Amino acid sequence: MEGLTLTGVLRKAAGDFPSRRAISISGRLELSYARLHQLVDAAAARLADAGVLPDDVVALAFPNTVELVIVFLAVIRARAVAAPLNPAYTKDEFVFYLSDSESKLLVINAEGNAAAEAAAAELGIPRSAASLPDASGTLELSLPSGITAATGTALPLDTRVNDPSDVALFLHTSGSTSRPKGVPLTQLNLAASVKNIRSVYRLSEADSTVIVLPLFHVHGLVAALLSSLSAGAAVVLPAAGRFSASTFWTDMRASGATWYSAVPTIHQILLDRHATRPEPAYPELRFIRSCSASLAPAILEHLEAAFGAPVLEAYAMTEAAHQMASNPLPEDGPRKPGAVGRPTGLEMAILDEEGARRPPNVPGEVCIRGPNVAKGYKNNPEANKAAFAFGWFHTGDVGFLDADGYLHLVGRIKELINRGGEKISPIEVDAVLLEHPDIAQAVAFGVPDDKYGEEINCAVIPREGADMEEAEVLRHCRKNLAAFKVPKRVFITDSLPKTATGKIQRRIVAEFFVPPAKAPRAGA
Repeated sequence: MEGLTLTGVLRKAAGDFPSRRAISISGRLELSYARLHQLVDAAAARLADAGVLPDDVVALAFPNTVELVIVFLAVIRARAVAAPLNPAYTKDEFVFYLSDSESKLLVINAEGNAAAEAAAAELGIPRSAASLPDASGTLELSLPSGITAATGTALPLDTRVNDPSDVALFLHTSGSTSRPKGVPLTQLNLAASVKNIRSVYRLSEADSTVIVLPLFHVHGLVAALLSSLSAGAAVVLPAAGRFSASTFWTDMRASGATWYSAVPTIHQILLDRHATRPEPAYPELRFIRSCSASLAPAILEHLEAAFGAPVLEAYAMTEAAHQMASNPLPEDGPRKPGAVGRPTGLEMAILDEEGARRPPNVPGEVCIRGPNVAKGYKNNPEANKAAFAFGWFHTGDVGFLDADGYLHLVGRIKELINRGGEKISPIEVDAVLLEHPDIAQAVAFGVPDDKYGEEINCAVIPREGADMEEAEVLRHCRKNLAAFKVPKRVFITDSLPKTATGKIQRRIVAEFFVPPAKAPRAGA
């Protein structure tokens, strides 16, 4: 049973490596595995005594702090459900997410969060604040009594045994094409996911990483934090509570980091800084991981040249408790630029619209099944019927498996650009744009067109000091793309709209650059 729950996996790591560094904040605080385990159990007991019951949803609105880690782990130890939220949400956004998740308690940091507190007050949800002033003290957790009075009595922590079927984490999809959907992930989903990630990257107690992604997102939470803690590895949280390019490499060197995982936007920020203000020395990394958005082969090459480590692109989504595929470490096989690797710990198939498997190199919908995959969306039978047809979870991505079993993504089904019947992959256009030496970032997207139904546009950010004009971008595209794939219009800009996790969503970019009256339909 221990290996079938995330709580059990983490308890084993604490028992195997009690004196090793588990989590630290640069220059401020350090917790061993034994100490972290002690703090988590104490906080879980406090939650249980205050009336938090199994299956109650506890919302967490924190920056990346040690308090967030402790409270998150305490909530799931108490058999409740943790719902991490972006602390930068507006009041109305908090109202939606708190009500949609049916949260029974909101926990924030000691500094407070006016928008979250106002939303909780409007919904009648009790609030609590968490603070760990020093590593040797206890977690200060102000909890109202009788948080949930369904039974009238609290259930002590020692009566609560974590089960693989317990829902432990509640997240929402990004809502790029519709209203965000709630995704309940179980202890088994999370245990299976961290096992897969730990295995493919050979994570061990000798590893260390600096977390650059927000812990309210599955990438940072599962791939960086929980996978590391399940392996006895060390995790560093930036002192500012968020990614900072100016301190990243200092933190990496000081902590003896062996790897990091990030979205392409952050990789690009680090590359830009390297070009203008290179570090005197970079740490010797085992690998660099990229996930959550497509990484152009040209950017992969630049990363490897700049930082001297193999770059492993991976493929993940919330419904799979993160990772589905990854390029392997050099000792385990070749890594293929432009591919997101081989399936990791799950079944993967490319299916046609009737549910039949497509042969190698023939595109279709990427479908998966395995112990890390959620059972369904919350209170959404219509979405579940479509998403789990033919006994597989349908990712909504178009791709193909090559003869070596590596997955190549073509694009989202609803993001493929249909230009007069010709289906264009925006990922392919992105990759070509980023091959130009003067283009730092690029994104292609579809817009409505009277003649073709849809036409392709793109937005590009030139490299610092480059004098980029639309004519040069189009010349480059005509040289490297079929005529029907060449963008009709190029927007040259100094910034692109991004989500809170640094991802670029084509729909949002399209709406930003195209007048609202002509903006494409959601997901186009």
